[in-house]
Amino acid sequence: MRKSLLVWSFTILAAVAFAPSAVAQQSCESLSTLKLSHTTITSSTVVPEKPFTATRPGTPPGPTVTLPAHCEVKGVAKPTEDSEIKFEVWLPMSGWNGKYQQVGNGGWAGSIPTASMAAPLRRGYVTAGTDDGHTGGNGAVWAMGHPEKLIDFGYRAVHETAEQAKAVIHAFYGKGQSFSYFFGCSDGGREALMEAQRYPADFNGIIAGAPANFWSRLLTDAVWNAQALDQSPASFIPPNKLAAIQKAVLDACDTVDSVKDGVIEDPRRCHFDPTVLKCKDGDGPDCLTGPQVDALRKIYDGPTNPRTGEHIFPGATPGTEAVPGNWALWITGTAPGRSLQFMFGNTFYSHVVFEDLKWDYHTLNLDRDFKLADEKAGPVLNSDNPDLRPFRDRGGKLIQYHGWGDAAIPPLSSINYYDQVTSFLAKDRPARGKPASVSDFYRLFMVPGMGHCAGGVGANTFGNVGGTASDPDHDIVSALEQWVERGAAPAKIIATGHARGEGIKEIAVTHPLCPYPQVAHWKGTGDTSDATNFECVDEKPAKKP
Repeated sequence: MRKSLLVWSFTILAAVAFAPSAVAQQSCESLSTLKLSHTTITSSTVVPEKPFTATRPGTPPGPTVTLPAHCEVKGVAKPTEDSEIKFEVWLPMSGWNGKYQQVGNGGWAGSIPTASMAAPLRRGYVTAGTDDGHTGGNGAVWAMGHPEKLIDFGYRAVHETAEQAKAVIHAFYGKGQSFSYFFGCSDGGREALMEAQRYPADFNGIIAGAPANFWSRLLTDAVWNAQALDQSPASFIPPNKLAAIQKAVLDACDTVDSVKDGVIEDPRRCHFDPTVLKCKDGDGPDCLTGPQVDALRKIYDGPTNPRTGEHIFPGATPGTEAVPGNWALWITGTAPGRSLQFMFGNTFYSHVVFEDLKWDYHTLNLDRDFKLADEKAGPVLNSDNPDLRPFRDRGGKLIQYHGWGDAAIPPLSSINYYDQVTSFLAKDRPARGKPASVSDFYRLFMVPGMGHCAGGVGANTFGNVGGTASDPDHDIVSALEQWVERGAAPAKIIATGHARGEGIKEIAVTHPLCPYPQVAHWKGTGDTSDATNFECVDEKPAKKP
């Protein structure tokens, strides 16, 4: 009996001694000696509470906020001989909410997205970001002759950062996170979907904004637009003509949704013919020449394979052509070859596909070259796999959003991906009963008037960028938390902003964002600037005549 008691006592003591919860918390400074697989911690420093101004290349500084005191850990992961993945982890010194939120990159990445890390830290999250394995983001010269670096950018750096950040969390707090989240837009949206597809165990909840997930075809579309605008000297559409285009679109389509507010609820219902803008009495700022009409039609239509007739990628949507920072920045630019789309498309083909700095975008062959892009870069960069079953089966939740006025990434690409996932999972029939609904774990919200990731016209703000938690009906991060942690799926998200249009005084508005395929429909009475006077309904767009 005494022997049995001793054995039982030893067993209890051993269990306590070796239980994961018994891991000792480490000081911030001591994390510099933390041993991690193929990773070196280069610094670990306590950063006191201080003002912080978010800055992103090419954009004005954001508002100054106060960052709470945190432990700032910097590291470098080298999973291959040619890898050098830099990352940062910010850990609250007090008030940790027990959760982890990793943030995504933009464009070609090349720097740690600290501007995006401020908000989750202020909400009490541990947060982290990576440079995606290289320095500098104005092209992909770093990928020429370095296939492992392209893989790091494509998917490995985000996964590595998640793995290493979680190890840092466990070492610092003596325990792991209760929930893990990822939030990214643009390339960060591509990364978000990549995580759901390739690494379904990394995150419990994911927000994918305006994802560039079909990278090879998106940047083929970018070159298509550049060729359309440079087909002849008369084809280019200068910035001073964009206002006339937008006015003509709104004249034709603003009231399709029964509300005149300068915002098109669903541009798929707008069948605008650019021919109405064709100049009748010579060229001028309020009309388009014949070559300009042809260029505009090509931009709206998107690229098509000239031999097979295959529609390669969706075109731009009408209604926000003249909004500042939209077409003039992304599509038309100030002259042929001077737009952000052109920069991305040109560097993709010259640096990644052909690895030839002298490649000329005029020579792009949509039958031969885009196939090479799909085959060479697609398996690394595209996150277009519709099989989300592993993510779903682990209980993961995915919220995707896309602005209908996005000039950088055609919004129809998000609808296409959601429909592909729906079709794929419809074939996955369980042994008994009907297949689970896609909306049980994945919801897409299209945002009328919104530009690329933010801004635009109408109600396009639905998150507290300052960083404090808010009502899940108005805040997309809180909505995801409620879904993951309490099983409450978002039936709608209320966005705020301002409406303006031809002859319309700018006014503050609220508007419901509905889960696709639903759209917001005015009930017929009440102020159209008030979200309470709308309801989410199923409304299929009419086919083009």
